[in-house]
Amino acid sequence: MASSQLIILAIIATSLATFISRFMGALTSEKVSVKSKVFQWFNCVAYSTLAALLGRMIIFPAGVLSDSELMIRLIVLITCVVIFIFTKKNLVIPTILSAIFLSILNNF
Repeated sequence: MASSQLIILAIIATSLATFISRFMGALTSEKVSVKSKVFQWFNCVAYSTLAALLGRMIIFPAGVLSDSELMIRLIVLITCVVIFIFTKKNLVIPTILSAIFLSILNNF
């Protein structure tokens, strides 16, 4: 198999896995109350997984991000969290500014 065929097969497989799990979640979501213990548990697991991934990405980066120093990554993180709070939890502004701010600090 050519590498382009493997890439297309990988995209199809991951898309199917994603869409099947989302479809099953949509089907069963009416039966789960937002205030139930099960929903709160899944919510906590999702947020803790996200926090762990972000922490790993900042402390032990891979790829191009590993070229920047830890102090620069922490400065960008703290700045973007403050911007996130001041913009009333807007995700777009801190996301765009984090990329710009990180590239500016890396070039100095």
